Amino acid sequence: MVPADDCPGKQPSEKKLKFTREPIAFNDDDLEEMIQLHDDTLVVTTQVNGFIVNRVMIDRESSAKVMYPDLFKGLDLNNEDLSKYDTPLVGFNGQMVIPEGQILLPMNMEGKEVMVTFIVVASFSPYTTILRRPWIHAMGVVSSTLHVKVKFCTELGIAIVRGNQQVARQCLVATVNQEIKQKEPAKKVPL
Repeated sequence: MVPADDCPGKQPSEKKLKFTREPIAFNDDDLEEMIQLHDDTLVVTTQVNGFIVNRVMIDRESSAKVMYPDLFKGLDLNNEDLSKYDTPLVGFNGQMVIPEGQILLPMNMEGKEVMVTFIVVASFSPYTTILRRPWIHAMGVVSSTLHVKVKFCTELGIAIVRGNQQVARQCLVATVNQEIKQKEPAKKVPL
């Protein structure tokens, strides 16, 4: 580019220059240190309301951002902090779940913060929270379950957050164990 002062007699263009950021992409380098041939859920660590939160699932398939009881209690929140939320949700097991309410909290990942409205549900989950499409869009996240990573633009460049395959597998085992428990017939207790 040449400064406009160096081009006498030329009119500045009507179009404004658009500054673009480096494109977000995944390649084979992103596969390093991954346990390959996997079908793992994307589970990361982030900050919610100033606290480091583990077992955060990133799920592109739904629009609800869900918080489970462990995180709600761990953040020292009370039911009085919730606002009303009347729409039932369908859980992973296909059963309807009635939310306790919703709450707006700051969520920070690698220095980029957005406000997230979490729907609080009192049901079992090995995850502390599930982040879905609205969060993905607000953060400008590009996720890859193959690479077990999310990438997004920040003022300092592209941030990369690696998922934790070991934690994802622990959550899967906990889910399967919970399903087995629910299917077991109730044991008779002798009188």
